[in-house]
Amino acid sequence: MAVRHMVALGSSFAAGAGISPIIDRHANRSASNYPHLVAGAIGAHLTDVTISGATTETILRKPQRVGLRRLAPQMESFPPHADVDLVTVTAGGNDLRYLGTLISVAYSSWLEARPATRMWGRRLRAAVVASPPTQQDVETAAEGLASIVEAIHERAPSTRVLLVNYLTVIGPDTAPSRAAPFTYSELNVFRRIAGQLREAFAMAEGSSAAELVDVASMSETHGLGSADPWVQGFAPRSTRQAALFHPTLEGMRAVAGAVVDHIGSVNRR
Repeated sequence: MAVRHMVALGSSFAAGAGISPIIDRHANRSASNYPHLVAGAIGAHLTDVTISGATTETILRKPQRVGLRRLAPQMESFPPHADVDLVTVTAGGNDLRYLGTLISVAYSSWLEARPATRMWGRRLRAAVVASPPTQQDVETAAEGLASIVEAIHERAPSTRVLLVNYLTVIGPDTAPSRAAPFTYSELNVFRRIAGQLREAFAMAEGSSAAELVDVASMSETHGLGSADPWVQGFAPRSTRQAALFHPTLEGMRAVAGAVVDHIGSVNRR
């Protein structure tokens, strides 16, 4: 079945934080994010309401604060008509404090390397990793994703919903480096949180009428330190085309390709 109208919901891994051209600076949303690339590839009209920093709650019901602005829940911008054929959802990472933890620990490491800020960086680093997500946090994130699917089907009962999880940031072979300024212990913490995020997506797929596009598994050999990373590493003064630890344009193209392949493979069944 041809896709006429596609809607994209989600956080920065869908919005394309830092990737030029940015078409909504408050949402930090790129015209080269995977929803735009997918829509272009399949010839669909796109309603993209992704917002960097979103949680499952700010997609569903809670306004999102961005600086001095309050952005409405993304579901309030869902098209009121029922001609939506496809919805993509990438969220949950902020529910588990995944990217925030990565960025905070990286900057703490940067501060710790300088004599004037060493103690401050050390204390901040220890505090950030002291409270990793719990199993209850995972279950809550999964429930949030499933609730998004349910809310979509309340508005468009026959639409296909794709849960698109997160590209790998810390791969199985990622080692401490300038791009990944972490200890081996911290790298294991981040792998564990990424695994919890994958678990939340799998739980949401199992408890809802959605399909999972598992780009996390697809990208395991494209994490930081690999020959071809699909995410931006740490570079505090970077002018590169991506936010820290977020998908690059190459990563977005890979996600788009996986989504288009998934649509095609399911259609052929």
